[in-house]
Amino acid sequence: MIHTQDKSAAMNRGLLIFIYLAVLTGLEFFVALTVDSVPLLVVIALVKAGLVLYYYMHIYKLNQEDGGLDHHGFAFKTNTNRLGLWLFLLSDSFVFGGLMVTRINLLALSRPELNQLLGLGVTTILLVSSFFMNRGETAMAHGDRKAFMTNTVITFALGLGFLLGVILVEWRLAIAEGLTPDSGVAGAVFFMMTGMHAFHVLTGLLFLGIVLRNARRGLYSEEKHWAVEAATVYWHFVDVVWIFFYPALYLIGKAII
Repeated sequence: MIHTQDKSAAMNRGLLIFIYLAVLTGLEFFVALTVDSVPLLVVIALVKAGLVLYYYMHIYKLNQEDGGLDHHGFAFKTNTNRLGLWLFLLSDSFVFGGLMVTRINLLALSRPELNQLLGLGVTTILLVSSFFMNRGETAMAHGDRKAFMTNTVITFALGLGFLLGVILVEWRLAIAEGLTPDSGVAGAVFFMMTGMHAFHVLTGLLFLGIVLRNARRGLYSEEKHWAVEAATVYWHFVDVVWIFFYPALYLIGKAII
């Protein structure tokens, strides 16, 4: 795989990966409603996460040249920062992993009674936001600041839509149905998982806001845009977490009525 591509090829690859992710999301929704196969849902989630990690988060960049012995060079500093960011995400993933273990141990093959279409809707919004974030980063990597600004603003709007959809719509509907943080195990698990994820979406939005402000000031270029890459990787990490949280909360097991 050659990772140095012209802008058009990079954009097309991002679109192709998005199509794969969209098809897989539709497939897991269909599987949950028909055969309800937990192993198949797990496989689909792993494939989706792998696509995002490799093609959108560019995990392969951890193996790039670091500028040799020039410890003051931009390449060396960028790779050091990149390693630090991935170590942070790895440590953060243990928090979400702990929540997944809690959900499995306490609920097993049952889940809260939630609005399936709403869950699919907010999932789609977050998935589309990752697509535009990829386009924004690709644009900046090829020196197109205007396209970066446009796509990142769209990402921000979609991320805000996801956050409001969970907090103002899903939470209110759940509470109206009697599912509250203190109503039982299902309520506690649901609000803890979605609450922790919503907090990370909020911090991602703040990160995007800072990057957008700096981009307007002309602080990034085709050669030097580490902050853009960091914000992009973090945003896709939030998407990867939801790739697993979505089936765990909405698709796997029998709903507790």
